[in-house]
Amino acid sequence: MAIEWNSNLSTGVEWQDRHHKELFKRVGGLLDAMSVGSGKDELDRLFRFLDSYFVVHFDAEEQAMSKYGFPDAVEHLKEHTGFIENVAALRHEFSCGATSVLVVKVQKLVVDWLIHHIGGMDKRLGVHILKSEAGMLAR
Repeated sequence: MAIEWNSNLSTGVEWQDRHHKELFKRVGGLLDAMSVGSGKDELDRLFRFLDSYFVVHFDAEEQAMSKYGFPDAVEHLKEHTGFIENVAALRHEFSCGATSVLVVKVQKLVVDWLIHHIGGMDKRLGVHILKSEAGMLAR
């Protein structure tokens, strides 16, 4: 199952889209590895990437929500927290031994996140940021 970035997922905010594209690339690497039977090997690399992604990307979004007074910030933060917790649970499962079932669970979780969170909540945040920045420029 290939998953690729497309303009429908663009938020219009350069740094946010750049972060999302990198996440798509990494998930694509997992999917490619799964297609040749080496998904278990790729999982560790994805987990390590997600550790830094959570710090860099989520922090940037949270700062933007605060700076621009994003009205859905509490809901957005809950989604971040839930994703981090779900990944932590899967990472714990990984530490007990990588299985093909686990690879599929991680793939499903992250792909669902890409489609639903980025395609929904992050797009709304992007619109809010762009409108806020346009209003700031007009002052």
